[in-house]
Amino acid sequence: MARGYWIAHNDVKDPEIYKEYLAKNAIALEKFGAKFVVRGGKYETMQGNLRSRHIVVEFKDYETALACFHSPEYQEAAKIRQAASDGDLVIVEGPV
Repeated sequence: MARGYWIAHNDVKDPEIYKEYLAKNAIALEKFGAKFVVRGGKYETMQGNLRSRHIVVEFKDYETALACFHSPEYQEAAKIRQAASDGDLVIVEGPV
């Protein structure tokens, strides 16, 4: 079965509020068995314009990735993220 992934790129505007988001999103991510593949770290943009923070989260499948995003737990966290950062998030199906 193919895995599901969240791929996010964020610019954090308020680091203190973003810390609240990280604490809240941990609840949803743990509930849905998520695993961080990339979370910040050193990077070099080779082409295009990207934001300053890069995150890849792996789920057991695409449906679980969608369910986590739409869960009440994550939606509560997402409100905090939107207040603390500007970003882009895509959910994709990846290889087995």
